[in-house]
Amino acid sequence: MTYTGNVTKGGPADVREVPGLTISKIEVGDFGNNAYLLRCAETGDGLLIDAAAEPDRLLELIGDMPISSIVTTHRHPDHWGALEEVARATGAQTVAHPLDAPELPVKITREVEHGDRVTVGVVTLDVIHLRGHTPGSIALLYQDRHLFTGDSLFPGGVGNTQKDPARFEQLFTDVVERIFDRLPDETWVYPGHGRDTTLGAERPHLPEWKARGW
Repeated sequence: MTYTGNVTKGGPADVREVPGLTISKIEVGDFGNNAYLLRCAETGDGLLIDAAAEPDRLLELIGDMPISSIVTTHRHPDHWGALEEVARATGAQTVAHPLDAPELPVKITREVEHGDRVTVGVVTLDVIHLRGHTPGSIALLYQDRHLFTGDSLFPGGVGNTQKDPARFEQLFTDVVERIFDRLPDETWVYPGHGRDTTLGAERPHLPEWKARGW
């Protein structure tokens, strides 16, 4: 079946095979959070992005295969509600940006900055720091084509900055300079909530986002 990225709470994962990696997306919790399991095609090692809620469902998704890392995209509680339980059950290292790490419920075993890399098996993901939604929000990029943005970029706009003009300006600038100016239209965006999109679908609307300030 063709991957769409359209998932529902309690529903099955949507699974996508890309070169070197399998991506599984599910929705968990009461806030429509997306969690993503990335698995290296060569080694079988796994990485979970945002252990948001429903640890039993996340552990069922992970199954009997190992995961070596759990990456938390930012400090907001709806993105780490299952982190402690999933980390304990799997023994995976926990990964976050140092500006958000102190707000998380477990000790972060690896802090990452903009430009760092995270590996899963033989696969490498680039860390992109996107300041504004929270101080330490990060995205993960695979092969310039698959971008996991947490709550910093969605279909229709950047993440919530609580109507703070300075925070919006920072997030908008980071999203433009570190994502849109760098990556092609074909890059697929996997957000922290809701449906996926592409940079090509969103790029024409950047002036509108800037003008409205959210």
